Amino acid sequence: MSLSELQWPLLQAVEALADAPLTQIADRLREAMSPAMGSSALVIFTEDCTGRPQKKAGDEEIISRVSIAELDTVRGTLPDNGPWFGEAELAGRIRPVLALKHPSSRALLVLTDPRPVDPGNDAGMDLVAYLWRITARRIQEKVADAPPSYLLESRAASAERVRVTAELTDLHSTTLETLLAALRSSSMDNAVARTTVTDLTAKALVGLRTLSDRTTDLVKEPVATAFERLREDLRPLTSFSGIEVEFIKPPLKGRDLPGEVAHAARAIVRGLVLVMMEQNDVSRIRTQWDCDGENLLINVRDDGGGSLAVDAPSIGRLDRRVQALTGRLQIDVMPGWGSDVFVTLPLDPPSQPAGDVEGWNLAARELEVLQHLAAGQRNRTIAVTLGISENTVKFHVRNLFKKLDVGSRTEAIALAHSHGLR
Repeated sequence: MSLSELQWPLLQAVEALADAPLTQIADRLREAMSPAMGSSALVIFTEDCTGRPQKKAGDEEIISRVSIAELDTVRGTLPDNGPWFGEAELAGRIRPVLALKHPSSRALLVLTDPRPVDPGNDAGMDLVAYLWRITARRIQEKVADAPPSYLLESRAASAERVRVTAELTDLHSTTLETLLAALRSSSMDNAVARTTVTDLTAKALVGLRTLSDRTTDLVKEPVATAFERLREDLRPLTSFSGIEVEFIKPPLKGRDLPGEVAHAARAIVRGLVLVMMEQNDVSRIRTQWDCDGENLLINVRDDGGGSLAVDAPSIGRLDRRVQALTGRLQIDVMPGWGSDVFVTLPLDPPSQPAGDVEGWNLAARELEVLQHLAAGQRNRTIAVTLGISENTVKFHVRNLFKKLDVGSRTEAIALAHSHGLR
């Protein structure tokens, strides 16, 4: 197979990747790679997407069970450049894999059971690496732009992951602590067995809590770290613009920011700085972050003549990002004194009044299933989380479609989001 034979399909594949939302990018990438490389499943792991660090396509048995800890282990063994063929534990067992790491973002691509279409031709592997570079950069750009759709999806996924992780941690911690108490009881006469099982159980408990902390870290970012990343993002711009940009650091002990809030804050400040730099009479811009425990408070001010157009399309786009997180953007333009922009981003999603969905007449289980749908979960994952069969989930989904008067999961999710279900 030569690249010339793939030329037109390749262009179509690149177009599909460029247009793909993050929720579909794994499926699009797997389809694009199929002329050169088959696989049972494709998994992308990127910590830039704090709300949904895994993007998966393929065999449900694999993608529903693969864990962040497994992917992190694979990533730690990879060289910075070039593909890696080998065996790794994924979804609970050792599998043949092809893995690639993107150097700048450290995003990871894993293909399980890789099957080169033409094993003797390097062009196929070159195509896989090329499409992966495009995809990794696309993810970086999407997260950096932080459009409202990404922020809503990220917030929903973050909240759901924290909730599920907390429930699993409580469940297993209680089980293991009860087991420890029983095994330590003096009424048990096999001292050797008691000591051995106690040690193993204690290690399992530590491991479980470590995984819980790891998952929580992926959806949160210290406010000082988030602000320093903003400075790094703006460093090239400020180095060559001739405009001084001053950064007032937030308190070091401020509350950690949810990932989607940190991403949005950086995107909003970058956008405001660019808009302010377009004015002819600006020589200095000051940006400051603070945190009151419930909100991230952002202030960006220029020393221009107060000519910032508050109704400009660029300001409108920034305001929509703020509104996606139920925040507020206020602009004070002072002729002769500059422009002052204040942004407030809540750190927690708003509570949802129950009355907003009462008209749907949903049973308690149907509402639970809808909430999981709104968080982007598949039927199999919902079944495992709720302790019911996948067929039962499908039954509830069909009932939801009838009661909500929708024809697809996408419509149901959009309707749920419009009523505040995340």
